[in-house]
Amino acid sequence: MVRIAIDAMGGDFGPEPIIKGCVLALKQKKFTPILVGKKSEILPLLPKRYRDKISIVDTDDVISMSDSATDAVKRKESTIYKATELVKNGEADALVSAGHSGAAMTLATIRLGRLSGVLRPALITFMPTVNGTRSVLLDVGANVDSKPEYIAQFAVMGGCYARGVMGIKEPRIGLLANGEEKSKGNEVTKATTKLLTNYKGFVGNVEGGDIFNGSCDVITCDGFHGNLVLKASEGVATTISFFIKQYIRKSPIAITGALLMRKVFKLLKKEIDYAEIGGAPLIGIKGCVIVSHGKSNAKAIQNAIFQAISFVDADVNAHIIEEIAILEASKEV
Repeated sequence: MVRIAIDAMGGDFGPEPIIKGCVLALKQKKFTPILVGKKSEILPLLPKRYRDKISIVDTDDVISMSDSATDAVKRKESTIYKATELVKNGEADALVSAGHSGAAMTLATIRLGRLSGVLRPALITFMPTVNGTRSVLLDVGANVDSKPEYIAQFAVMGGCYARGVMGIKEPRIGLLANGEEKSKGNEVTKATTKLLTNYKGFVGNVEGGDIFNGSCDVITCDGFHGNLVLKASEGVATTISFFIKQYIRKSPIAITGALLMRKVFKLLKKEIDYAEIGGAPLIGIKGCVIVSHGKSNAKAIQNAIFQAISFVDADVNAHIIEEIAILEASKEV
C-alpha cells in the first residue's frame, strides 16, 4: 500500500480537519497514513477504531506561516521536516502538507532533490474547462524566474502528470503567450518554442482563454506568470460569486430563479472549489509532495491524499525521467 506522511499540524485550523480528512480517505481507499505532529493533540481527535491503522510520529515544533521558508531547513524537529525525512528515507512514498507552502517546497527541493535530468521542480494547479475536464497549469509559483529550458521541462512534466494521473493518452501541450502566432511572445517564450517544436503533443503558443476552453490539456509558463494567472482566476471566481449573490438579493424574481437553479449553483461551486482538487503537486522531485491550501477542510485533505495515491500508483516520476531524456534528444535533431 502507498505510505503517506501527513503534516498533521500545518493547516490554519490545526490538526482537526487534517485528521478528519485522513479518516475520510481511509473509508474509501487502502493506504498507510503516517501523521506527523503533537501526539497529545492528535490522539483525542482520532476515532479509536482507526488508531491501529494510523501511525503517529510525535513532534512539537510547527513551522508557522509567519516563519521564513528557510527556517524549516534548520528546524529538524518540525513537523514538515520530519515528514519530508520520512519520504527521503523511504519510510513514506508521498507527503501531504497544508502548512507553510514555501517550507514544504524548500525542504522537498533540498532534502529530496530533483529527479535525474530535471533542472527545476514546478508547482501544478488545475483549472476548470468548459468541457467538464480540468487543464494542467504549471509552474504556478515554485520558480519566479525561469529559463526556456526550465519552461520546456515543465511542459514535459505536466504531460506526464496528465497521462499518468488524469488518463489523457495524448495531452495537448501549449505555451502560454500573448498570442497564438509564432511571432508573439517575449524572448523567453520564443526560445522555449524552439525547444518544444519537435516534442510530441506540443501545439505551440496558447492564450489565457485556452486555459479554460478545453482546447489544451497542459499549459506551461514560468512561475511568475503562472501564479498571476492563478490568483487572477481565483479573484474573478470570487467576484462573480459576489455579484450573483448581490443581484439575487435585490430581485424577488431572481430569488425564485436561484431557488430553481440550486443544483446548477451547486455544480458551479464544485468546479471552482479548491477542496475538490485537494492540493498542488510539486513535480520534478524525488518522491511525491502535495501542497494543500492552508484553509483546507477535511474534504480537501481527503482529495490531497487521493491525489498522492494516484501519483505514486501511476509512477509519474519514472515517466518524467524517460520523457526528459526524449526532450533532450529531440533538441539534438
